[in-house]
Amino acid sequence: MRPRDPRRLFRRWQRARARVELIDAPTPGSSEADGVTTRQCARVTLPKVELDSVWSPEYLERLARTYWAYLSKVSLGLLRVVYTRDGREVVLLSRPLKLLTFHAPEYETESDFGQVTWRIASGILVAPFGRSKGFLRLAVRREEGKRPNEVVANVTSEVANFYPLIAGWGWFSSFGRWLYRVTQLRIHILVTHGFLRSIANLDLAPSKAAALRGEQVAAGAPEGEVREAEAA
Repeated sequence: MRPRDPRRLFRRWQRARARVELIDAPTPGSSEADGVTTRQCARVTLPKVELDSVWSPEYLERLARTYWAYLSKVSLGLLRVVYTRDGREVVLLSRPLKLLTFHAPEYETESDFGQVTWRIASGILVAPFGRSKGFLRLAVRREEGKRPNEVVANVTSEVANFYPLIAGWGWFSSFGRWLYRVTQLRIHILVTHGFLRSIANLDLAPSKAAALRGEQVAAGAPEGEVREAEAA
């Protein structure tokens, strides 16, 4: 493995408009009855003027799309996110291979908090009895920083009540849950940590649907209908 060039790392640090610190979060257990729950958290410290410039319902939607764009980028295009009338589909190369499908996103916004939730519908990676039971959620909560004119955005990515097909059921479940932890779950955590670090530049992807532009969205309001494909 080639050693990292410290000059390149320093230039990247100079370009960053925020400092991102990954926070250890307790990892809940999993069981055949309750599914899998995992949570990754980060503290993003940045100038107050920077956060104020992006703190709006529309930018919550842009943060959500940045997550999907990062997933496609880090997989070198093997994974694509398809925007449909009813939700989202994560596909492997082409649409027939639907790894995960989600219902339409639900947004909640308050003065110092925002979150978007995608409820899991189905997909190749989901056990038959786990369809429409779990969810993926991105949440952001702001608080005052330790220095004047500085604020903190606490960003959380959570998958809850997910029933992975690889974990199996019945007599196979003990081995299957271990197999899930050392493969699919580990990859998910690495990708999520990479996404959380990537937001240091505050370079959020433009919204496809623009469902929240100029609006204050009521709790749980679904996004407007859209049919588009993420080609990145």
